[in-house]
Amino acid sequence: MKDRHGLLTQPISRVLLNMSLPNLIGILTILGFSLVDTLFISQLGTESLAAISFTFPITLVISSIGIGIGAGVSTNLGRLIGSGQAPEAKVFLHDSLLLSFLLTSIIALFGSLYIAPLFSLLGANNTSLPLIDNYMVTWYFGAPLLVLLMIGNQGLRATGDTRSPAKIMMLAALINLILDPLLIFGIGPFPRLEIQGAAIATVISWGVALALSSYLLVFKRHLVEFAGFNISRLRCNWKKLAHIAQPATLMNLMNPLANAMIMAMLARIDHSAVAAFGAGTRLESVLLTVVMALSSSLVPFIAQNLGAGQTKRARDALLLSLKFILLFQTLLYLPLFLFAEPISRLFSSDLQIIEWLSFYIIVIPAAYGPLGVMILLATSLNAYHRPMHSLILNLCRLFLIMLPLAALGSYLGGVKGLFLALPIANTGIGIACYILATKISEPAKK
Repeated sequence: MKDRHGLLTQPISRVLLNMSLPNLIGILTILGFSLVDTLFISQLGTESLAAISFTFPITLVISSIGIGIGAGVSTNLGRLIGSGQAPEAKVFLHDSLLLSFLLTSIIALFGSLYIAPLFSLLGANNTSLPLIDNYMVTWYFGAPLLVLLMIGNQGLRATGDTRSPAKIMMLAALINLILDPLLIFGIGPFPRLEIQGAAIATVISWGVALALSSYLLVFKRHLVEFAGFNISRLRCNWKKLAHIAQPATLMNLMNPLANAMIMAMLARIDHSAVAAFGAGTRLESVLLTVVMALSSSLVPFIAQNLGAGQTKRARDALLLSLKFILLFQTLLYLPLFLFAEPISRLFSSDLQIIEWLSFYIIVIPAAYGPLGVMILLATSLNAYHRPMHSLILNLCRLFLIMLPLAALGSYLGGVKGLFLALPIANTGIGIACYILATKISEPAKK
């Protein structure tokens, strides 16, 4: 595992660009799964769109676990590779994949047993619950595949290889795109499965992607070493993983939890607002893909440079990324402001949903620049071995600022008042995060 991708030697902007472009493609394809599902399911009617919107915070919980463990994998592998400990890195990746599978399987099992009470708590009505059950039973079955795929791809990225994961996810997205209309609407010899068909298409595409990722990791790149069962080794590696993964997972879990609480507020006002919020959050994920791609590149870049003792190079990369994302997201907002209603009409023909979603698109993306700053700093803190700082940042944003403002906005102005609270919160925390980023220079002592 040499520095084949120039993480320690080439110009920062070139390395981050070369890493981020494939990451961008890969993340776009991952997010395309839910966006494509939403677009097709919206054609089944308002109740189906509301049902799939209710599933988003819960499916994001599993994804957040994968992201959190992936942060631990990327950071530790980057450090091991940067310091020349390739054999240890291979065993560490094996142990991380094992823990990911066990943990996700247990969560998926319990989740599938408590679908009705959980979604009733979120505000789903008797019409939505059967539709949600049809989707989630299948989705939970495939959840371990998704997390293994995410961790495996992080293993590839930790070596500087961002192209292979992107290609794998592009193929998976293509499979999902082809199967979605066939299984949702029952085209040709395929049965009409409606919302369940979307889940089946997604799980099949994950399975194919995981098979390809496993082939690269195990047989072609030899990045995984199958070590025997050794409880002391597993405990040591899992503890090392948990140092980053636990706070990172908790940080990522805060977002679906906050979304669930916002959705519960909206469900008490108008189910059309729930459908609009669900479509908006999926659109938001796509609009933040450059942020996500850059954060995926920053973690291994910073980790390897810190492992090699190049602290100034790591800090310069972080500050350059923050400035870029502020400019990029500001420019991206302009077409959204101009075409909010036409974009909304892609998701629904219901006039009330169009009104709520158009307002969402006009006000919330205005603060995606500051939100991007917060995301980049939070993920980079994991590479600095400051995961608790990252967790505290997100806790402050969501529970001290955003949710209280959302509750106040909901009380004073209903749906629009709630939506207005979100960009206000993101702007405030984004400014604070930029100031904090300028003061980072050294990794925390272990």
